[in-house]
Amino acid sequence: MRRGASLRSLRSAFGRYALIAAAISSAAASSARAEELTFVLRIENARVPANMRLIRVKQGDVVKLQMSADQRTILHLHGYDIERTVEPGAVTDLTFTARATGRFPIEPHIANNGGSHSHGEALVTIEVYPR
Repeated sequence: MRRGASLRSLRSAFGRYALIAAAISSAAASSARAEELTFVLRIENARVPANMRLIRVKQGDVVKLQMSADQRTILHLHGYDIERTVEPGAVTDLTFTARATGRFPIEPHIANNGGSHSHGEALVTIEVYPR
């Protein structure tokens, strides 16, 4: 093998390893910046206080909602397709990693006659911003 060809091959391999190392380093730095965020939500008369109706987080954050309610409430986090039932007198946790970006409402499920349900008006909206 010629010396020039061998040197090019070595440079090419080194370049690939450098790219892989940079990607790993970037992923580690990104996850290191992710936060664990807890929000306490109290639902009274089918409403959440105005200052808790919008929650802003960043992509990769671990979001924990600690929810309580004055009446039995079934909540659905759209986009992440997570559902929790909140019983009166108890605290229910809803925890997820904010992987998808965008606006995601949390809506109550309202039971209709015949066992079906519909969604009520959004109680909370979670905005997930790119990191």
